[in-house]
Amino acid sequence: MSESKRKIFTGAQKAKVALEAVKGTKTINEIAQEHGVHPTQVSQWKKELLDNAGSLFEGKRGPKSVNAQNDPDRLYAKIGQLNMELDWLKKSLGSACRGAPNLDKAR
Repeated sequence: MSESKRKIFTGAQKAKVALEAVKGTKTINEIAQEHGVHPTQVSQWKKELLDNAGSLFEGKRGPKSVNAQNDPDRLYAKIGQLNMELDWLKKSLGSACRGAPNLDKAR
């Protein structure tokens, strides 16, 4: 007795088979024979495709979440922090340069 291995289909292959079934140009049996699967499996993939087709387009143009939006208060706080850091760096650099000899005069 020969052992037959189960054929494993990728998601893309399943989608291709299901799309053929949705188009309706061939019968489910014809599609099943072409791809080497049972007609019931083709029907299941077709049903799954039709049931989940709406979820493919969700979230692409929906309202943005609060985290994704640029909150003005958060941005103003960040600007304030960066200004304080810049002032501190300017003061630190200024005091460091006063104690060092001026290298430009030597040229």
